[in-house]
Amino acid sequence: MKILLTGATGYIGKRLLPILLELGYEVICCVRDKNRFPAEGVYANPKISVLEVDFLKDLPSPEVIKNIDVAYYLIHSMSA
Repeated sequence: MKILLTGATGYIGKRLLPILLELGYEVICCVRDKNRFPAEGVYANPKISVLEVDFLKDLPSPEVIKNIDVAYYLIHSMSA
């Protein structure tokens, strides 16, 4: 199963990602800034793809999201 995880660097996303990987899923992590996504430990898994998207300005391309089975939308904005 292929999962889209938005908010992957947030509080819930960081806790959900290892569980999804443990269950054997392929996960596409949408993050606003790739530099904030760790590249070590559980995050160095070949089943993870990192996609930099600012949902206030952009949307993922249709090619990225066309084969997604499940999406977790964990986005919120704490700025004005």
